[in-house]
Amino acid sequence: MSSTADGHHSHHGHDHDGHGHGAGHSRGHSHAPLSFGRAFAIGIALNGAYILVEAAFGFASNSLALLADAGHNCSDVLGLIVAWGATALAQRPPSQRYTYGLTGSTILAALFNSIFLMLTFGAIGLEAVMRLMHPQPVAGFTVILVALGGIAVNGVSAMLFAAGRKGDLNVRGAFLHMAGDAMVSAGVVVAGLAILATGWQWLDPVVSLGVALVVIAQTWSMTRESVAMSLQAVPETIAATDVRAFLGRLPGVAEVHDLHIWPMGTAEIAMTAHLVMPAGHPGDAVLFQLEHDLHEQFGIGHVTLQIESGTMACPLAPEERV
Repeated sequence: MSSTADGHHSHHGHDHDGHGHGAGHSRGHSHAPLSFGRAFAIGIALNGAYILVEAAFGFASNSLALLADAGHNCSDVLGLIVAWGATALAQRPPSQRYTYGLTGSTILAALFNSIFLMLTFGAIGLEAVMRLMHPQPVAGFTVILVALGGIAVNGVSAMLFAAGRKGDLNVRGAFLHMAGDAMVSAGVVVAGLAILATGWQWLDPVVSLGVALVVIAQTWSMTRESVAMSLQAVPETIAATDVRAFLGRLPGVAEVHDLHIWPMGTAEIAMTAHLVMPAGHPGDAVLFQLEHDLHEQFGIGHVTLQIESGTMACPLAPEERV
């Protein structure tokens, strides 16, 4: 509980029930479980080793499909490294300058990864179109064997991130990329079998073009969401009107204004609001319960509320004011 400059009381909410900020953390941050650090390390090691094998066989067999998949895996490894680094930075304590800590680095990581993937596969798609116009011979049997290995590597990697994909954009991105890679590798196997059966060399660039289109499609929503996060937009999982209505129905609340809801990171949501309560401050117990309810109903884990009596007009009450 603290006193604001205008003499009214405010409450800075920290959810310590083991959900909003994670059990055992005393500061207002949400972190990926330690198991995700291990998942990132294993995923990077597996995909890094597979990249070397796939690229070598891609050059040896003259397969653009294999090289495209190797390029995708290379970008995934870079993405995993960036996401892992951001997760580590997010666990650093707040400082006098970075009062929220470095939780926002997870948003920057998601934005970097999504843009990097879009650029990488835009280039691969262009190369595929060029080779489609000028097909080159491909060793189909080699393509099949290496792609089968890709299904195993990417499938295992995807399973490492499956549990946390709903709560963190970076983890979800890792899961989608790994699962997408497994499906792409399956497509490469099909292309290799078809080349062996028909001799149609144009199937290889068609598959690589398909790889590019699949990755760009699955990355687009991540790009859009990470851009929105970087601009502090209300998370897609929350309707601000519902939160305003919830606060307005609270006993003793006559008005709600200056409501702001934004992502502090890819797994942490913050909210501030002014509540006009003519009867005065409701007490700490009421505010702590409200904080708990906001987390349970909306997933908001970092709450700051300013209580006003309504005897004076708040300069931040108009909706157009920020």
